[in-house]
Amino acid sequence: MNVFMILRVAMRAIWRNKTRSALTMLGIIFGIAAVIVVLAIGKGASQNMVAQIAKMGDNVVMIFSEQRHAAAGVHGGAGEGQSLTASDGIAIRRELAHIVKAESPEVRTQMQIVFQDKNWNTTIYGCSTEFLTIRNWRVESGDFFTDQEERQCARVCVLGKTVAANIFPNEDPVGRNIRIGNMPFRVKGLLEAKGVGGMGQDQDDAVLAPYTTVRRVLQASKFPDNVRQLKLSLYSMDQIEEAKREIGALLRQRHRLSDDSDDDFRIIDMAEITSTMSGVSNTMTVLLAAVAAISLLVGGIGIMNIMLVSVTERIREIGLRMAIGATPANILAQFILESVLLSTVGGGIGVALGLVGARTLGEMLGWPILVETGSTMVAFLFSAFVGMFFGFYPAWRASRLNPIDCLRYE
Repeated sequence: MNVFMILRVAMRAIWRNKTRSALTMLGIIFGIAAVIVVLAIGKGASQNMVAQIAKMGDNVVMIFSEQRHAAAGVHGGAGEGQSLTASDGIAIRRELAHIVKAESPEVRTQMQIVFQDKNWNTTIYGCSTEFLTIRNWRVESGDFFTDQEERQCARVCVLGKTVAANIFPNEDPVGRNIRIGNMPFRVKGLLEAKGVGGMGQDQDDAVLAPYTTVRRVLQASKFPDNVRQLKLSLYSMDQIEEAKREIGALLRQRHRLSDDSDDDFRIIDMAEITSTMSGVSNTMTVLLAAVAAISLLVGGIGIMNIMLVSVTERIREIGLRMAIGATPANILAQFILESVLLSTVGGGIGVALGLVGARTLGEMLGWPILVETGSTMVAFLFSAFVGMFFGFYPAWRASRLNPIDCLRYE
């Protein structure tokens, strides 16, 4: 019996029990569809996360202040626990000018913005004039504050789109006077829309002001030079290792740390953040795909059960075929082929359903979707493997039947 004859017999047997075959394929169909949808959402979310993190800045390196304690665990006065200073950033910019393109301290506080009868609670970012260069951000209208205003602790600010939309819904905010807390500030400019950040926050829900003003006026700090974070922009991320090494050495020297002392700062680059976030996203995708793949195994068990029933129902047919010359290998091939046909047809329908479902879900919920041809093909081929694996035992049982016993079977 040649391959085409076996295929024709297998297809005829499947078609003869259309309803049962369709019900058997349901587990494979929904299993494949679930795997494709989960992978599409996971890959899309991962790619979107990388894109959003990229919006956080151009070749950015962040330096965070670590809490510093005095002897015997006694804390110093307010501000003394912050090991970084704006002067550290200036020194880095000066000493590593061949690597560092821009530098800005960053401090932040949460405060109420008030204009006439409208108010909005938002984050106030204290930064330097190079902050926009680092964040790859632009002023849409008006101007950014100047170096002179930074040195003079001027009460000026620039609004993000979300803040402006809530405080000045129908008018241009540039040149207006607002209150941040109880302090009057003049709005110098309006930032272009930045969108959602890599951590899911609204980047436009922000107000930028000179860090000197935020530290002295809004936070009333006794240590205005101390900051929680320094942001740097490098000329190239190819220099990242050299930059981290030289920045670390310079800061240790400035902070007078001994050789056996731990760093009182942390240096993190965007590549590290991207790698971490992508790793978390990929792990979640794998876990969800594994859960979805369980339905494929359930579908495979369903195929095995139906094939065992089919073998029992067709014992006389198997005996007759063996009596007229079919070998055990022919019987084995026929039943395996029937199982593979069930799973591959179900897999094909599942792929189509998964593609439509992923795109529909993405449009309905506004989620990023990325369907990869490779993962789709792997899912489809896995469905064929499931059919072969779970169909082997029923096929093997059929091929081991005694033709005489089969012909006597009632």
